[in-house]
Amino acid sequence: MEAKTQQKIDSWINGNYDQQTKEEIKKLAQENTKELEESFYKDLEFGTGGLRGIMGVGTNRMNKYTVGTATQGFANYLNKIYPNQEIKVAIAHDCRNNSRFFCRDYGECFCC
Repeated sequence: MEAKTQQKIDSWINGNYDQQTKEEIKKLAQENTKELEESFYKDLEFGTGGLRGIMGVGTNRMNKYTVGTATQGFANYLNKIYPNQEIKVAIAHDCRNNSRFFCRDYGECFCC
């Protein structure tokens, strides 16, 4: 496994992530190292269809951390390019897995 990938895994194990996430990473480390590496070897990319990927732990998966980071990053970007202006965004969900959860929980990133 590449050192960069291992650093990402270690940062999630030792970082400010919930215990269930940490336990899932440890389980993958014991049972499926290929899946673990796939989950962390890169960051999930934002494409023309938005943020899409397999649900699970890691930087290359859809989860509350990757979606929250992308949402906060977009909010920061809007605040930077439209300083001192009122910014409006539309927040919605569709039928994809956890879409309602992500919409409800990360829409708050645009409140500040």
